[in-house]
Amino acid sequence: MSDPAPRSAEPRAAEPYSDADLARLGLSRERLPVHVAAIMDGNGRWAVGKGRPRHEGHAAGAKAADRIVEECARLGIEQLTLYCFSRENWKRPATEFEFLMALLKRYAVEQRPNVERHGLRFETIGRRDGLPADVMAEVDRTIELAKPNRGMRLCLALDYGSRDEIARAARKIADDVAAGGLRPEDVTEDAFAARLDTAGWPDPDLVLRTAGEYRVSNFLLWQISYAELAISEKPWPDFGPEDLHAALRSFAARDRRFGGLNDPSPVPGESAPAEDASSPDGAAGA
Repeated sequence: MSDPAPRSAEPRAAEPYSDADLARLGLSRERLPVHVAAIMDGNGRWAVGKGRPRHEGHAAGAKAADRIVEECARLGIEQLTLYCFSRENWKRPATEFEFLMALLKRYAVEQRPNVERHGLRFETIGRRDGLPADVMAEVDRTIELAKPNRGMRLCLALDYGSRDEIARAARKIADDVAAGGLRPEDVTEDAFAARLDTAGWPDPDLVLRTAGEYRVSNFLLWQISYAELAISEKPWPDFGPEDLHAALRSFAARDRRFGGLNDPSPVPGESAPAEDASSPDGAAGA
């Protein structure tokens, strides 16, 4: 399997959307999610369905990611998290893994002009120890380049699994308690969240999933407790800005009660209010 071919230079970035632009799309700035997370599914099936090798689907998926990154930056989304490589993806054939790593390395390099144009912050979550050193070196260079920026945070979930993240956070809690730096009674939700990979970031408001799959696949399980889900039947390579706009319109129309009644919805990106003690779970009245 050959390395992914370099992509042609992208055109100059389009200007951010004005309030009038958003209105023409049926959107309003006040009802946009702060944090969008995407499970980019269907790349391989897209390719197989066209009689092409699976790796061409991954290359097409990277181009789709470019389009969605650009669009989210123009819309003023504060954070976009892309599920790029899961802990479970180690089960893939070695040749596919090698292609995915070569694609990630190239993507990290090719995102640098986009990082500069949009002032993007560039981050990762997940494990690092098992990924190729040369790949992570390019990822780290892009992270370093983006450090002064204050635009949208683009986060890549790499070698990521939510159960693994939660277990690592639990070990940190246990270590801190054993060392005397944390009392058991001080182990709160906030204390636990502060030890997750996403510490200090807003929880996702909206999770996109493509290819018609209705599952969350071990992705941000703690963080998406109150996220809205948007399922697209399209495979990720075919998912474009118009599909994102449709998901955002659906999100804006939803009544987010967070286990309560019809009080005004919190501003997207703010923490959900604590559940009433009389309510057994967050699904009451749903």
